[in-house]
Amino acid sequence: MSNYLTFVVFAILLALAPGPDTFITLRVTVAGGKPRGLWTVTGIIVANVVLGTLAASGLGAVIASSKPVFDALRWIGVVYLGWLGLQAVISAFRSDTSAWQQAGGGHVRPMAAMRQGFLSTFTNPKALAFYVAILPPFVSPHATFVELMAYALTLAFFGTIYLTAIVFAAHGAMRLIRRDRVRRGIEGGVGLVMIGFAAALAVQD
Repeated sequence: MSNYLTFVVFAILLALAPGPDTFITLRVTVAGGKPRGLWTVTGIIVANVVLGTLAASGLGAVIASSKPVFDALRWIGVVYLGWLGLQAVISAFRSDTSAWQQAGGGHVRPMAAMRQGFLSTFTNPKALAFYVAILPPFVSPHATFVELMAYALTLAFFGTIYLTAIVFAAHGAMRLIRRDRVRRGIEGGVGLVMIGFAAALAVQD
């Protein structure tokens, strides 16, 4: 139990550390409104549960140790994150703000929003490697699949709380966000950060 409580503290601190999921959630929410943001978070959490399941089953370690598979996932992640970042940067230079002015008022395609969130996480092989690396130090060598899943789902749980809070915070600040200068700053800043994550992923071995 003491190991699990230590892991809970670790999971909370980890959830508060900004990463690609944080910036994608922020950008999607301010551009598409609260419903789209929440569906994107759902996709991210589904991806985390899948990654946690792979890690708990032992398959994650096999994938993480297979260089061809790992590299393929890595480059898919580089291209996808880079593409999302480039989209945001281009949007920062556009004068058409109608999408932002009407954020949250249009039709939301749940599957499209979920897919974006899912792919942003699942195509990042570092996320899978992370699950594989952090679970063993907190559990016994004879831990069962159920025990490992409990730890993995704990990570997903606190990630859900944090990302959902971001969605509601961004939605609450929508009046400020709709200002053109603020819009451009958010789009450009988030886009550059996402491109930075893609570049970092590209150069890492």
